[in-house]
Amino acid sequence: MNRFSVCFVCTGNICRSPMAETVFRQIAERSGHGDHIEVTSAGTGDWHVGEGADPRTVEALRRRGYDGSRHRAKQFEADDFGRYDLVVVFDRGHERILRAWAGDDADRSKVQLLLSFDQEAAAAAGGTDVPDPYYSDAAMFDSVLDLVERASSSLFTQIEPALRQGRA
Repeated sequence: MNRFSVCFVCTGNICRSPMAETVFRQIAERSGHGDHIEVTSAGTGDWHVGEGADPRTVEALRRRGYDGSRHRAKQFEADDFGRYDLVVVFDRGHERILRAWAGDDADRSKVQLLLSFDQEAAAAAGGTDVPDPYYSDAAMFDSVLDLVERASSSLFTQIEPALRQGRA
């Protein structure tokens, strides 16, 4: 069976996308589908390539029982579309950038907003954008993690039947 591959993409790959990568990977592992899915993350920009996740991201994850300490930032490249079945973004800015980088309609259709998978999380956020906590405080990282956990769980619920049947 081919592994289903998902890449979470935010701006610098040090806050939102490493959170989602860590959370989603753990959801997959706990469900018994860890071997059937590849989870990674990247940023639209190259400012933080090679760096670890923001310490506030790592700490917010740690407080909830996740380990984000091994993360190293990388940049998403247009050629990466061929590697992933789904490219999950955090705001409409990321969505515009990645859809512009996509070479065709098939690649453009892979780009989906995280909160589009959970209408209640979108309502809690006041729209489809997950706020960028970078210029905020630790409490904002916790709030963003709340959204990421909810929407990641909803996303997994939607793809899990296909994983069970080996069709993802």
